[in-house]
Amino acid sequence: MVMATTASTAARTSLASVTLEVADPEAALRFYTAFGVDAHVRLRASEAHSTGFRGFTLALTVSGPATVDGFVNAAVGAGATVLKPAAKSLWGYSGVVQAPDGTIWKIATSAKKDTGPDTREIDDLVLLIGVEDVKATRQFYVDRGLTVAKSFGGKYAEFAPGEAGPVKLALYKRRALAKDLGVPVDGTGSHRIVLGGTADTFTDPDGFAWETAA
Repeated sequence: MVMATTASTAARTSLASVTLEVADPEAALRFYTAFGVDAHVRLRASEAHSTGFRGFTLALTVSGPATVDGFVNAAVGAGATVLKPAAKSLWGYSGVVQAPDGTIWKIATSAKKDTGPDTREIDDLVLLIGVEDVKATRQFYVDRGLTVAKSFGGKYAEFAPGEAGPVKLALYKRRALAKDLGVPVDGTGSHRIVLGGTADTFTDPDGFAWETAA
């Protein structure tokens, strides 16, 4: 596989915010405050139809296994469901939980052994969306001005974060993402997520909606 970096000077946009559409914003705020990520996501009310896999996950990259456990335990204590218990893998140590509103979160570290205590600090927050054609969707975003930081053929692409927000955007094959999260790939209806950008309103090839960030 060849790692590529690509940039475009076309329509400039970057990911400034992530808004989760939830049935009960007050309950969701209580959950995300207890989970420790309330400063990183926005919430708004929506009753949009959505079933099964919504096609994305929010991933926290942290310093070590103790911090992974800390976030997982906080999420479960606040009402989340464990989809994959925290455990060692080929790539490190990670766990997957689903919030009461349906959003799936993965907490991971590249470290397999604890070298320190639970810091509850987030090194990176990544919005990973599952797409049908990584190459085509990657080019769609390049044409809108995003800069590719990493690209592995038609399997994965990651964009450089903009100055407007702390969240990185990455693309993964939808089927592969569902498998990694431990959920069936099928899903219909709304993604229940809206991306706030620094440019105009648009919808990407996989139905993820962008709005101009307030």
